[in-house]
Amino acid sequence: MGRAGRQAITERLPSLRKDWRLDFVIVNGENATNGHGLSAEHAKAIFEAGADVITLGDHAFDQKEMLTHIEGETRIIRPLNFARQAPGRGAALYKDARGRRVLVVQALGQVFMSRNYDSPFTAVDETLKRHPLGGQAQAIVVDMHCEATSEKMGMGHFCDGRASLVVGTHTHVPTSDTQILPGGTAFQSDAGMCGDYNSVIGMDPAEPLRRFVNGMAKGRFNPALGEATLSGVYVETDDMTGKAVSVQMVRQGGRLAPAGPA
Repeated sequence: MGRAGRQAITERLPSLRKDWRLDFVIVNGENATNGHGLSAEHAKAIFEAGADVITLGDHAFDQKEMLTHIEGETRIIRPLNFARQAPGRGAALYKDARGRRVLVVQALGQVFMSRNYDSPFTAVDETLKRHPLGGQAQAIVVDMHCEATSEKMGMGHFCDGRASLVVGTHTHVPTSDTQILPGGTAFQSDAGMCGDYNSVIGMDPAEPLRRFVNGMAKGRFNPALGEATLSGVYVETDDMTGKAVSVQMVRQGGRLAPAGPA
């Protein structure tokens, strides 16, 4: 989320990748550029910090250069259920640090979202049928980008046993429901943002408060610039089945209590 979030990634991810021996790192970057989309320059910085894949979301193309950049940069994923004519891809297979194949999928929810998209459940189902867990893909991560926690939870149960991890993004607040579902899929309703939590979902509080209190806009939303917390999810998977064997919340730096693997 903005400059503070990018700084949290560039300063902390390299050491976390080494200390935790991370094989594969996914960063949701749809608010990385001033809170509105992702520029090619900022995508490059996130990759250089240690990300293997960047997912986007409903702000995928707020930065117009992403319309063309995503066609050549196959490590950037936009929502799977965008119109078929949209540039880029919503799912792709990658190799991790040990050569295992990882399928990354992103879907955009429909509940409370400002535009109508194709069903995320239908889109994800078709993709998972083509890539069964433990077969062509040794691990599968589904990024469910939406407002409603119920829709995120629904996707978790829908994918249970067919994905290694289903994790929600978009609402910027980490949830405390980290778990492994009965079928072996790790789940957390929202990974939270990498950003300054002395804010209103990453924005300096002044303008959001003004609009909440009197309903009048006076200026633009500006990202908060204090020390950021890097938030996310850590998951370990079984090499044979692709299912989760452990999952933990991640919070590093900033205002929130620390969490992560020992």
